[in-house]
Amino acid sequence: MSKTHHITLIQGDGIGPEVTGATRKIIDATGVKINWDICEAGAAVFKKGLATGLPKETIDSIHKNKIALKGPLETPIGFGEKSANVTLRKMFETYGNIRPIRELPGVPTPFSGRNIDLVIVRENVEDLYAGIEHMQSPGVAQCLKLISRKGSEKIIRLAFEFVRSEGRKKLHCATKANIMKLTEGTMKRAFEDIAKEYPDIEAHHIIVDNCAHMMAKNPEMFDVIVTTNMNGDILSDLGSALIGGLGFAPGANIGDDVAIFEAVHGSAPKYAGKNEINPTAVLLSGVMMLRHIGEFDAARMIEQALYLTFSSGCITRDVKVPGKNPVSTTAFTDEVIKNLGKEYDHEKIRPYKPIAKVAISQDVDFVKTKKRTVVGADIFIETTKPMAAFGPEMESFGHKHHLTLKLITCRGVKVFPRDHEISPDVIDVVRCRFMAPQETELEHKTLHALLADIESHYHWMHIEKLQVFDGVIGYSKAHGED
Repeated sequence: MSKTHHITLIQGDGIGPEVTGATRKIIDATGVKINWDICEAGAAVFKKGLATGLPKETIDSIHKNKIALKGPLETPIGFGEKSANVTLRKMFETYGNIRPIRELPGVPTPFSGRNIDLVIVRENVEDLYAGIEHMQSPGVAQCLKLISRKGSEKIIRLAFEFVRSEGRKKLHCATKANIMKLTEGTMKRAFEDIAKEYPDIEAHHIIVDNCAHMMAKNPEMFDVIVTTNMNGDILSDLGSALIGGLGFAPGANIGDDVAIFEAVHGSAPKYAGKNEINPTAVLLSGVMMLRHIGEFDAARMIEQALYLTFSSGCITRDVKVPGKNPVSTTAFTDEVIKNLGKEYDHEKIRPYKPIAKVAISQDVDFVKTKKRTVVGADIFIETTKPMAAFGPEMESFGHKHHLTLKLITCRGVKVFPRDHEISPDVIDVVRCRFMAPQETELEHKTLHALLADIESHYHWMHIEKLQVFDGVIGYSKAHGED
């Protein structure tokens, strides 16, 4: 007697009910026993006045079932606050976003016949997508890019275990560590450290722009790519274009306790109710869900049936094949069900097994240090004063408190003291770097006194302490800084 699985089903907005309905019908036709708990989220909930777009009943259902299959959700203009999709990911700490990119038979693209079969494993919580933004001045915006060693280790270990779970051999880590040496560099260093624990897997670091270039030029070179949140968002959409578009792009949001499966595409309201949308992305998300809950035979059955359906010429409106007319969503669904149990002989079958659980320290202070020293501070100040006058004024403030004004930068470029005659374009927010005397530490009372002097003349936005951890500097140097 097979197990009955309890799964939360969020039908979604726009085309959501059609694609999730098709997926549910096909999964049920495999014989897998699922108790679907149908819940609301998204636009309809926003319009009822609930700012999160997520009613308590839905949250409770996911918390209880631990598994959810979700249609696309929209955040209507004029209703709600943040995206309900993002809220779900953050609420349940689904830190890993897995997006397969695999060529489908019968779906012609410029890359057809090259057997593209790669996976993007994207960090799903941190980075610029933490959404921490501020206006520093009326014309200058800031977004904080937060990358933690703990978050990097979690996603990298998940990626290595995913490679093993699918019998793959190679993992690339794509970062921009050549420019952002501390944030993106944190992921690169974590990857290089952890790779030593997986000698059976070929591990390579790659600069993310080169990764995008090679995905378009030679996608066959990739097996699995692990990367930061924003990089992963961009690369996975690029990847879906290689195989026909977002209609073929499934996704899984994986956490320690909860997993949420959803397509990458949006709610496409202009196609809602027309019975012509392609359900493949959500269906393949359902295949990923079946593997996650251990129903490997049913997952393979659906995958084989889908390949047979497309290869036979049964296509939806987004697939362009000369001489072939698209069928409706329901007709496509029925054809997939008719093909269940049949074998598609031309597809490589992977030796799928469960992804081993990622186990890392739960300490909040994940990285331990023996000695921390504050050697200076960056103070961000709003000013329209020419640097020839502003710089000496900041120097005098520093001298008063036995600090040295090392430099002033604007948008990362050194503008004081001037090293050459070329004058960079400036805006009204600058960074002033004050340093304590060598072999001494910047005390809080000194920093407070300096700020009081600056505040009597200017608006300052924020401060970043310049810290050294166990002899290693914890801040980046500016262009032109010695």
